[in-house]
Amino acid sequence: MEQRVNIKFCYKLGKTVTETHEMLVQVYGTEAVRRKYVYDWFKRFREGKETTEDEPRSGRPSTSRTPDMIERVRQMLAQDRRVTLRLMAEELGISKDTVHTIVREDLGKQSNGGNGGNPRTCDSGSAIDS
Repeated sequence: MEQRVNIKFCYKLGKTVTETHEMLVQVYGTEAVRRKYVYDWFKRFREGKETTEDEPRSGRPSTSRTPDMIERVRQMLAQDRRVTLRLMAEELGISKDTVHTIVREDLGKQSNGGNGGNPRTCDSGSAIDS
């Protein structure tokens, strides 16, 4: 998002795509976006788009990683701290990857903490593998 704002700034200054990309590389180094990305955003701005936000995407929105689902995962872990990701995914009707994301990102569980180095469980002892 930060680079998009910089791209818009350069566009409004009248810089070219190449000049803009060179400046981004100078500032962000290997983390700079590709030149094609700069070109695509210049095209959007030429077409009159003002926002640097993503366009709405087609398809159905995610229904798996909701506050309700996060709470259900939290409850399952509280009931059985050794429950596997696979079992939680099957019972909740969501993917194992989504359960993993909820456990790691939303519930803040880390592997190998206080469990004797068992990689199958989280720091609370909850399972993190299938």
